[in-house]
Amino acid sequence: MYEPSRSKSVVHRTGGHPDDYPHSSRAEALDTQLAGHLSALLAVTDELGLADAATGIAVQVTRLRGAAPVRAAQGGPGADEAAPLHQRAHDLAARALLVAASRADTTVAILAAERMDAHAAALDSLDLAGAH
Repeated sequence: MYEPSRSKSVVHRTGGHPDDYPHSSRAEALDTQLAGHLSALLAVTDELGLADAATGIAVQVTRLRGAAPVRAAQGGPGADEAAPLHQRAHDLAARALLVAASRADTTVAILAAERMDAHAAALDSLDLAGAH
């Protein structure tokens, strides 16, 4: 005859008490995601050699992470490398804008929108220069 199990199987048991595992809130998860997008944007901005823009992004990464970000050596791309970098930066700024809007971070949303505009303008000027 069948006798029901009196204890939970290994599959149903956890390694410890639920409070033993780290839990993050939605706000903390969005902060982490936003800091990641901004850090990637900072790396591309440094690679483009845009020091003023990079400083503003670094300030926001520091605010979100509580520590200053690791910075790449600033330089300037060659003419053939600039367009893909500006496109990448534009895409990263768009992602940051979406997350900033989700967490209602107006400061980062404005910064991301400004970076999107700047990179779109740079792409337009590169297209015009390449057409001649």
